[in-house]
Amino acid sequence: MGTLRVLMFPFLAYGHISPYLNVAKKLADRGFLIYFCSTAINLKYTIKKIPEKYSDSIQLVELHLPELPELPPHYHTTNGLPPHLNHTLQKALKMSKPNFAKILRSLKPDLVIYDVLQQWAESVANDQNIPAVKMLTSGAAVISYFFNLRKKPGVEFPYPAIYLTKIEQVKVGELLAKADKEKEPDDVDPFADGNMQIMLMSTSRVLEAKYIDFFTELGHWKVVPVGPPVQDPIIDEVDDVELIDWLGMKDESSTVFVSFGSEYFLSKEDMEEIAFGLENSNVNFIWVARFPKGEEQNLEDVLPKGFLERIGDRGRVLNKFAPQPRILNHPSTGGFISHCGWNSIMESMDFGVPIIAIPMHLDQPMNARLMVELGVAIEIVRDDDGKFHRGEIAETLKDVITRKRGEILRAKVRDISKNLKSVRDEEADVVAKELIQLCKDSNKCN
Repeated sequence: MGTLRVLMFPFLAYGHISPYLNVAKKLADRGFLIYFCSTAINLKYTIKKIPEKYSDSIQLVELHLPELPELPPHYHTTNGLPPHLNHTLQKALKMSKPNFAKILRSLKPDLVIYDVLQQWAESVANDQNIPAVKMLTSGAAVISYFFNLRKKPGVEFPYPAIYLTKIEQVKVGELLAKADKEKEPDDVDPFADGNMQIMLMSTSRVLEAKYIDFFTELGHWKVVPVGPPVQDPIIDEVDDVELIDWLGMKDESSTVFVSFGSEYFLSKEDMEEIAFGLENSNVNFIWVARFPKGEEQNLEDVLPKGFLERIGDRGRVLNKFAPQPRILNHPSTGGFISHCGWNSIMESMDFGVPIIAIPMHLDQPMNARLMVELGVAIEIVRDDDGKFHRGEIAETLKDVITRKRGEILRAKVRDISKNLKSVRDEEADVVAKELIQLCKDSNKCN
C-alpha cells in the first residue's frame, strides 16, 4: 500500500498538542505522512518542537477560528488563557467546523485522529467517508474511574487506590453538572458504547494494564496504548544556558523542580505555602511560577517578603517557560513537585524522577494516586478545607531529597523508566499496524 496520510487534530492546549506530536513522530518514523492541524498561535509553538528530519513527513496545517471580539488570535490556545474565556474558546473551536471540513476536502487524508474534547470532528470526517479515531491524552485509571461513575452510578470503583476525597467529589460533581448544562443538542457522547472501536490512549500497559483492561470491558473499546507522551530534551534553548549551568553545579539528585503546568495558576495563599515549604526544607529548587496572559506580576510582589534574598543561590524562581524535559533529565534533579497533569508525570516517569504530588483539579488527584500506587510518588495531603501546608511540604521534600525514602522512590521510578523504554518501539509498531488495518477495513487504503 502507499503512504498512509493521517490528519491529527488535538485540542488547543499544550498538554494535548505534546502527546499528539509525540505520536506524530512515531508514525512518521514508520512511513506515515502527518498533517498536524491547530491554530496559528499553537503552530508557532509546535514548529519549535519538530526536528529537521521531520520537515517533510510532519506538515503543519492552520485552522482558522471565527473572529470573536473577546477572543483575539493570541487567545486561540489554552496556554495562559484567562479562565473565564475557556468556554468562549470551546465555542469558537466548535464554530470552526466549516473550516475544518474545508481542510479535509482539500487534503483528503486517509484517516483523522481527533481529540475527545472535539467529538464533532468525527462526524465532519465521516461525512466525507474518512475513518476517524479518537485519541485520549489522559491515562486509563482516571478514564475508567469516571466511566464507572457515569455508567454504574452507586457501584464502587473496584480499585481502592484510585479515589476522590469528599471535597474533590463535590468539585467533580459540579464540573459534570456544568458540562451537562452546557451540552448542545447535537453533542455526541464520546464514550457511548464503542462496538470494539479503536481508541488510542497516551499510556502504557507497563503502568496501567489492569485499568486498560477494566475500561475495555466496561466500554467495549479496543484500547491501543501509544506509550507515554515524552518530549525530546531539545538543547537549543539559548535562554536556558545560565539555568542549566546553575543546575550543573548542584549535587546529584539534590534539587527539586516545581511546576504546576501551563493552565493552572496558584492563589497568593498557595504560593505562600509553597514558598515557605521550599524555604524551610533547605533543599535546592527551580520553581516555575506562572500567571495568566496579561496578568503577569513582579515575583517580589507575590512571594513572601524577603524570600528571594533568604534563599540566595539555593533556588531559582522563574516567571517564564522553563525547559521541563531538560531539567527532569538532569542528574542534579532528584524530585518534582507537580500538579500531576498527565504529561508532566509521564515525563517524570520517563526521566526517572520521583514526584511530590500536589494535585489541583480535574484528573490530577487520580493521577497522583496512581503514582502513589506505583510507588513513585508521595502526595501532600490537604486538610478538610482543601488547603495544603508548608510544614508538610518541607518534611516531604526532606524525605525525598535527603533521606532513605527518596532513594527507594528513585530506585522504583528508574526501574519503571527502564521498562517503559524497553516496550516503546513495540507499542508504536502496534499503533501503526492497527491504523493501517482500520484503513484497509474502511476501503481507504490500497
